Amino acid sequence: MQKRHVFLLTLALAVAILSGCAAQHQKDQMTAFNAAWKQGDYTAASRAMEAPSSLTGQDASEDERLLELLHQAEAHRISGDTETAIALYDEAEQGIKMNDTRGSGAKMLETGMAVLLNDAHRDYTPLLSERILINTYKGLSFLQQGDTENARIEFNRADDRTRRAIEHFSDEIQAQRAALQERQEGENSEDPRKASILNSLKSDALQSTVENHYGRFSEWGIYSEFMVPAATYLHGLYFLASDSGDLERALQSLKRVAGMEPEHPRLAADVRLAEALARGSVQRESIEPLVWVIYENGLGPVAREVRFDVPLLLLNREGDDPAYTGIALPRYRERTAVEDGFRIEAPRGEIPPLEPFSPMGKVIRTEMKARFPAVLTRAITSAVLKTTLQDVAAEKLGVLGRYGSAMLSMATTRADLRSWQALPDHWQVTRMPRPSSGQLILANHSGTLGTLDLPDWPYTLVYIKRPSTLGGIEVDLVDLQGRIPGRHLSFPGSSRAATAVAEAHAPVETQPR
Repeated sequence: MQKRHVFLLTLALAVAILSGCAAQHQKDQMTAFNAAWKQGDYTAASRAMEAPSSLTGQDASEDERLLELLHQAEAHRISGDTETAIALYDEAEQGIKMNDTRGSGAKMLETGMAVLLNDAHRDYTPLLSERILINTYKGLSFLQQGDTENARIEFNRADDRTRRAIEHFSDEIQAQRAALQERQEGENSEDPRKASILNSLKSDALQSTVENHYGRFSEWGIYSEFMVPAATYLHGLYFLASDSGDLERALQSLKRVAGMEPEHPRLAADVRLAEALARGSVQRESIEPLVWVIYENGLGPVAREVRFDVPLLLLNREGDDPAYTGIALPRYRERTAVEDGFRIEAPRGEIPPLEPFSPMGKVIRTEMKARFPAVLTRAITSAVLKTTLQDVAAEKLGVLGRYGSAMLSMATTRADLRSWQALPDHWQVTRMPRPSSGQLILANHSGTLGTLDLPDWPYTLVYIKRPSTLGGIEVDLVDLQGRIPGRHLSFPGSSRAATAVAEAHAPVETQPR
């Protein structure tokens, strides 16, 4: 019997070592991606995220390489390669579907591994905000190709995901209330481990410890309801420009975003335009050509590990004193925005300045507040089981068992830090009539960075993405009505290189007026 316990403990330690190797590989992979991403080398960034082959030598399935697919897709989209980006995003969505439709047995096994080891052993499940942005980026890519029908599908999917996300969080609240009722009955549970978990979760000492180390939810800056404002805004813009007559849909989305940013002058102006068109007080034919500039700025939040000891109420131990053991939780921290005075100018006349909105940190905090009870429950469950394992191992194997199980606990107590790191810190937006010169100038504190020759479209979107000051400025000129393929341009990130000519990856046609 003792040999069997030694074998099981050795096997568990081997699994922990292998899991540590996998975690280190993923960390190295993300380090290489971020280094290339910040430098504007998107080919190298995509290459860094190539998924390793499976044990059989075949390509891993879409659900197993979901995180890699998301990073590769956006690296291609920002480079102007919309065809490859769409294909990769399609694969990513297939991976999400595989995860969502997995059988109950597979889900129970995955949850069991997460509890025994850590959440990083679950297949990567994108945040709801990430899922929404998948469809938003696909919609932009289809518009760039002049494919308005598929763009419509993707923007509607993004909007539907937002709606279902709100319902999902509402369901989670109901589930949490049911869990509270179950906790009240935990003291009478016949299973001492279950009772230990439930009693620990409801204890004031644990809640106070978590609050001291993780922060008070009341101090988090969050939205009153879940959405990715930039995605909902693009949904509204698409239907505002569309000839399909869906102005009510446009107005609903634009109003929701403006409600989240009540002091934002550009968003309020778009609501007024949509209301005038919906009432019929303004006709499309009477509107002069309009240009929107949307600017994805900087590097979005990433998860960092927070480790601390928590008190556990273990019923299988003598005495009433809690046992203290460590847990690890993910906490998102913001990275950096580009702050070099980037602005849009016109050769003649003034351009309304870019105004920030849709901070990604606020979006993720809103989602994490709803997800946190489930994350904490898994962490406490894992801590109770590992602490119980240490007691059993010490009883059966003595000093060897105690130290071996302690090493296992230390090696596997890790937070799941995986996230899609190609997202921005925030978005900025402005709107203007098409300048009479047909040009816009990109500039910052160092001077002029480049000049855009605008196509003569009724509704033009200038979509800019710039992760850092080290790389260039990637610009897409998009026909919001999706009738004509757009154009991708790359500009230097500083005036020292401004003599370089912007490279066009696809020709632009002018719509007859």
